[in-house]
Amino acid sequence: MKKITWFHLNGCPYCAKGEKAFEELKKEKPEYGRIEIDYIEENEHPEISSAYDYQANPCLFIGKDKRYEAHFGQSYEEIKENIRRVLEEALNG
Repeated sequence: MKKITWFHLNGCPYCAKGEKAFEELKKEKPEYGRIEIDYIEENEHPEISSAYDYQANPCLFIGKDKRYEAHFGQSYEEIKENIRRVLEEALNG
């Protein structure tokens, strides 16, 4: 199993959708809850977030490899499916 680094911003609507999706996904597949995830609020930890290459939140990395970065206009379903994909990769990694 691989660890995920999850960048987010307080007040970000896409981040809120990502968090909601993660909670739903854990109910659908409880194994997701065993994955180690470092949640990093970008503004609270600029020294960490500046070491990663991304432009939007939420943004999920496995190691230093960006696995998902939200884009303007993405639907909840798109966000959820992308997070599911990253969780599967981390779980099976």
